[in-house]
Order: sequence, then C-alpha cells, then structure tokens
Amino acid sequence: MSYKIKTIPNFDKALKRLSKKYASLKGEYIALLDSLEVQPQQGVNLGNNCYKIRIAIASKNKGKSGGARIITHVLIRDKTVFLLDIFDKSEQDNIGDKELVALIKGIK
Repeated sequence: MSYKIKTIPNFDKALKRLSKKYASLKGEYIALLDSLEVQPQQGVNLGNNCYKIRIAIASKNKGKSGGARIITHVLIRDKTVFLLDIFDKSEQDNIGDKELVALIKGIK
C-alpha cells in the first residue's frame, strides 16, 4: 500500500533553509520519503492524524535527539501524507496545538 507524499509551502521554505545549513539533510530527507511511502504513521502521534518524526542530521553529529523534527498529516482515505513542517530541535522545542491546527488548515 503506497502513499502519495505532498508538501505545503511552509514545509518547502523550512526545508530549503535547513538544507543550506546542513548539507546532509537532503539525503536523510530522501530516505524518509521512501520510508513514509510504506509506513506513513511513523513517529509520535500528536492527534488530528498528525505525527512528529525525529530524524538525525549527520552533519550535526548529534543523533536523533539533536536532529530535526518533521510534522506529518496522514489522510488514510486518500492515501496521502502531507509534510507540514520541519524544524531544527536546537531552534524550536516543539509545535503548539494552535500552530498545528493552522498548518492543517493550510492543506485545504
């Protein structure tokens, strides 16, 4: 069961910014996309069919705990995974409920 993966403009902008800062992020992002196509409900459940996935950034040498966080929204009926946000753990600890709801509204 393969899922389609789509991004929103907010995610694209954040990914571009972080990719300039961390050269290895593009490779880790591609590996995550392959994984999400098969297993879309990865990470910690945030409610509203949203998940927070931790990924390591090799160029930071800190492992998953100091890496990046990717927020996804899974629509099982449409077999689609939306990538809502990506952020560096050192820049932002977590995502608030209001911000999460605003990102979900950005899909529709």
